Amino acid sequence: MFDLEIYEIINILGLGLGMLFGIVAQKNQFCFSGSIKDYILLKSTRRGASVVFAMIVAIISTKIVGSYFDLDFTKTVYYKQDVNYFVVIFGGLLFGTGMMIADGCSNRHLIKFGQGDSKSLITLIFIGIFGFATAKGLIQGFLTPFTQNKTLLELSSMIENSTMNIYLVVGILFVILLVLAKKVKRIFTLIDGFLIGLIIAAAWTITGVLGQDSMERLIDLSGISFVYPTSKSLELFMFYQVNYFTFPIALLCGVMLGSFFMSFFNKKYSFGCTATQKVNRVTYNMIGGALMGVGGILSIGCTIGQGLTGMSTLAFASFLAIASIFISGVITAKILNKSGKLPMCFIFEWNDTPPDYNI
Repeated sequence: MFDLEIYEIINILGLGLGMLFGIVAQKNQFCFSGSIKDYILLKSTRRGASVVFAMIVAIISTKIVGSYFDLDFTKTVYYKQDVNYFVVIFGGLLFGTGMMIADGCSNRHLIKFGQGDSKSLITLIFIGIFGFATAKGLIQGFLTPFTQNKTLLELSSMIENSTMNIYLVVGILFVILLVLAKKVKRIFTLIDGFLIGLIIAAAWTITGVLGQDSMERLIDLSGISFVYPTSKSLELFMFYQVNYFTFPIALLCGVMLGSFFMSFFNKKYSFGCTATQKVNRVTYNMIGGALMGVGGILSIGCTIGQGLTGMSTLAFASFLAIASIFISGVITAKILNKSGKLPMCFIFEWNDTPPDYNI
């Protein structure tokens, strides 16, 4: 009855996978930037532990999938041979700053928009516009002397963009997880982190296994990322003749649909954020979105694209990217907090610990 091409099946699976991601992320408001804000404002480690657990699960499950299906992750964008580490770090710093100013990374704003925050659409549009301008437009031209600088490329080539040791990386992450959770039994409550980690591996499986059999269109081996797919989604909306529906775009649409669907059952987050009056939220959304658009392209991914998908391949460049995102995110959050401009939207705490409202 349905005679579908392989790329169409992949797109449908991408839409479904994105919906699952959106449902899981909306349920517990899974968020990298939010975990930083939680700790600075309330010393809460619940969402931070969930993010770290998602990294661990993504790395292990991706390793299993890659070994079983013989997937070569060195062919992905995370293993660029001519990588400029200075650009990756600079992009990560821009992205980390932008996500705190806009009160959420690209993934977070997809969730927020899906559950009813109309201001998140502003951030997504600015991410898309500035991401595309950095990848193929005006900003690319201005940045070329930096991105293609021979001296920086030569310095970067001194350290190979190799695969990090899985035992070392997972070991360090597990220690961090224990520090954040404080109690081993709490780790078993991090269902959202566990599922999202598995979703990363599922994306690799869909594009890597089914994609090999696609004869109609070339399917790149890819996981989950949101900055460049946001740009490509805008391009598809405006110039459908030069673009077509792809797995990354299907994922992005699925995340919004999943969040929208889940918000009917999990209504406590649907009214958005009770942000401080000192913040011009629209202005901050525009500035943060622009910084994330530029930074996400330069760092080859966002908190999900590098922090989970890139790290799941154990690429050294991915570690530099997510580390720079985290560092700039923490610094920016502390600056915003000192000036009373770090909004507290909701309190996320461990189920076995009553929240401390004395802040």
